[in-house]
Amino acid sequence: MRRIPLHFDEDPAYCAAAALVSELRAAGFGAWIVGGAVRDRLCGKKPEDYDLATTARPEELAARYPEQLKLVGASFGVALLERDGRNFEIATLREERNYQDGRHPEQVRYTTDPEIDAQRRDFTVNALFFDPEHREVLDFTGGLADLQSGILRTVGDPRRRFREDYLRMLRLVRFAARLRFAIAPEAAAAARELAPLAVNIAPERIRAELTALLTGPAPDRAVRLLHELGLLHRLLPEVAALDGVEQPPEFHPEGDVFTHTLLMLAHLRCAGPELAWSVLLHDIGKAPTRHRDETGRIRFFGHEAKGADMAAGITRRLRFPLDQQNVVESAVRRHMRFAQVEQMKETTLRKLLASPTFPLELELNRLDCLASHGLFAPYLRLLDEVRRRQGELALPPPLVQGRHLLAAGFTPGPAFGRVLTALYERQLGGEFQSREEALRAAALLLSSRQAPDDDALQASSRKISSSVSN
Repeated sequence: MRRIPLHFDEDPAYCAAAALVSELRAAGFGAWIVGGAVRDRLCGKKPEDYDLATTARPEELAARYPEQLKLVGASFGVALLERDGRNFEIATLREERNYQDGRHPEQVRYTTDPEIDAQRRDFTVNALFFDPEHREVLDFTGGLADLQSGILRTVGDPRRRFREDYLRMLRLVRFAARLRFAIAPEAAAAARELAPLAVNIAPERIRAELTALLTGPAPDRAVRLLHELGLLHRLLPEVAALDGVEQPPEFHPEGDVFTHTLLMLAHLRCAGPELAWSVLLHDIGKAPTRHRDETGRIRFFGHEAKGADMAAGITRRLRFPLDQQNVVESAVRRHMRFAQVEQMKETTLRKLLASPTFPLELELNRLDCLASHGLFAPYLRLLDEVRRRQGELALPPPLVQGRHLLAAGFTPGPAFGRVLTALYERQLGGEFQSREEALRAAALLLSSRQAPDDDALQASSRKISSSVSN
């Protein structure tokens, strides 16, 4: 075992964690800060959260903190403790044996020896213990040397570690990207060999890990590593299929669709899940729709619609919340319409700007242009429109509704709905400034001579409904 001194900045979160360690030690138990917080502090980063390891068993923790403790994995010795508005994960020191399902151990045995506990952890840089009382790090697995060398290595045999929990292969990629570490050759080889097992991970766990990977630092490197290790092909074959799909060089000098997608990911900054997944999936429809026309030019007709259907299938497969499914599908379906901004009618433009997902889709367009042709005219035009309208982007309520037609003496009929749709389209186009003007137009539309035919009104209705629903 190696010990080195370490100073933690005494921010409120650290002080609360250190206080818990002191309380447990005063009660006769061993306790340490462990894992990611120690790793991050050694890397010069402020820890996001603090996990504790202790010799106290779950029932002893529950007896000591009856109001603050929640047992989230009592059979594995894991609990959450709330203190001063923060949650601390506290795990009882243990060893684990006989994993049968790629996630859960068949045998869990508690121990008082932190070295035994360190041997069950995933990576050496995550198996470091910190003693707040003596302000020193305890290293049982070589994590300090790996941190210094910038290498991500499993604790012990990587095949055994990955077979214990298949998700560790995805965590290998996420930590390598986040820390900008090289993956130890033996760990990379084991991940390639065992990549087919990744399909057995629960969809929710895959989604959570991939989302953390996409919204963290260097998502482009993370996705590239997934591809190189054979994991992308197993988990997101639709994305892996983009590798080698050529694009017209006049619009995509950067290269194939996979390269384009990675460049967009490289430009992401502090992205939320919806934007990150929209970037990853925005062009997945290009692989199945690619063809060459009679001139030899590469075309992707309808790739946005095909891609939206594929994105819907992926988000359902990974069990995304319904609201996130809808946002990602919509962003993929509509990402090409920004190229038509200069030709848009005022009504279409107003509905575009008023869409609740407009900010996300605008950023998707910026990244798309940045990672390809660099033609930003539509993007800049939309920024000018936002400024010109001084933030007043919400659509106005209709000047005329059904009750207004009834009050004006019009006889109810099947044309009412179609006329109201056509009136609202014209209102958004600036034709009407008052309800009286709109009612006069309604009278003309409902008259036998000027009533729009069913085909015209239905086309108008579909147009407006499509814009509003998206």
